Amino acid sequence: MHEEPITFLSSQDDADPGQSLWQACTEQLAREMPEQLLNTWIKPLSAQAAPDLSRLTLTVPNRFKLNWVRSQYAGRIAQLLEQLCGQPVVLELAVTQRENPARTHIRSESVASASPVNVGRMADPAAPAEPQAQPQEQRSRLNPALTFETLVEGTANRMARSAAMHVAGSPGQMYNPLFIYGGVGLGKTHLVHAVGNQLLADRPDAKVLYIHAEQFVSDVVKSYQRRTFDEFKARYHSLDLLLIDDVQFFANKDRTQEEFFNAFEALLAKKSHLVMTSDTYPKGLANIHERLVSRFDSGLTVAIEPPELEMRVAILINKARAEGAEMPEEVAFFVAKNVRSNVRELEGALRKILAYSRFNLKPVSIQLAREALRDLLSIQNRQISVENIQKTVADYYKIKVADMYSKKRPASIARPRQIAMYLAKELTQKSLPEIGELFGGRDHTTVLHAVRKIGGERQQLTELNQQLHVLEQTLKG
Repeated sequence: MHEEPITFLSSQDDADPGQSLWQACTEQLAREMPEQLLNTWIKPLSAQAAPDLSRLTLTVPNRFKLNWVRSQYAGRIAQLLEQLCGQPVVLELAVTQRENPARTHIRSESVASASPVNVGRMADPAAPAEPQAQPQEQRSRLNPALTFETLVEGTANRMARSAAMHVAGSPGQMYNPLFIYGGVGLGKTHLVHAVGNQLLADRPDAKVLYIHAEQFVSDVVKSYQRRTFDEFKARYHSLDLLLIDDVQFFANKDRTQEEFFNAFEALLAKKSHLVMTSDTYPKGLANIHERLVSRFDSGLTVAIEPPELEMRVAILINKARAEGAEMPEEVAFFVAKNVRSNVRELEGALRKILAYSRFNLKPVSIQLAREALRDLLSIQNRQISVENIQKTVADYYKIKVADMYSKKRPASIARPRQIAMYLAKELTQKSLPEIGELFGGRDHTTVLHAVRKIGGERQQLTELNQQLHVLEQTLKG
């Protein structure tokens, strides 16, 4: 990792050289981080240093923030402290609320080679075995790390992110319910957690609950078995914000759908807000009662698309930086071009590359990325071929594979053929003339017309967009 030279000069006139050191570290981080992340995670930290600056202790308000700062920023902070002081500095992170705070030690020399910060679980003898009251994060089941600040914005999620931020700022007003849909690993869960975290930051006393649809099903079953309907209703009907993931899991569960309908009506009546996610748009849900589908569709429905190339590059660079590593832009572009389906796969590819770099003591490069991802690239190249696309699309639209090459032009055949051409351009490295040749010797202008037509309609037609999602996920395994 190439570092610009940085210096820190402490004079005997400094009232608190530790504060000066931390201020110099913060100023350097401000050059490297988005302002929102700096304000959220770095500036709230308070610092105390040993007189000889051999040790610096940063205090955070709670254990959740401690864990996040430790995993995302401690390695880089430790590196900067050593560079500023010209000597190893012991970095400590401590929770402020306890008289005997739990501490975790990170020596800056241990991360100078960009190795992962490996800190064991903290023991806190002052902490009771069973806390008397659950922290808000536990009651709400929110992940405090999933915020709007840590979500990379792009064309693929801009509308959904904007709507979610509006809900977080004015719950119970517009866009109620907010229904977010899209394929796996595209950031739907991140977005709903961000809504809850933002609302709690603004209104710490708000009753917020994040839950997966399967857990709601389980809660309904338990309430029937134990005859605790009043407790169930008291829990769900009193919320200010209900965030529920993967509502497609309600399919064929009549009692669950009945109870969710009741909760839905009760929350809307008291101007509470609901945010839901699904793998398909409301009218595409199978085996869900019509009255429930109409409720889902009564607010705002927005899609999250697979991230475009530039967004995938930004995600890789930002997440690498959060891991205390730098990913050169050309490497990020190489990975982004080869891992296209979702954010989860991008994160997995990044972890493989960083681990491969650390274990082999090699800098991150295109060649190293190729070696680290050779299994993934091999599988991808083997699975996604034009022939495979033709077969998959033909099966999906119930036409013959031979129709892909034929001169037949009825809409029932021409439309799937255009979709297959579009997917061939999106998912393979084939040129337009090569694709045309594989579709019965068609001219490259025919392929270009199909690609532009389907690409344009995808932005306008919800049903087509969903069909393409399904086909892409099927082809990518």
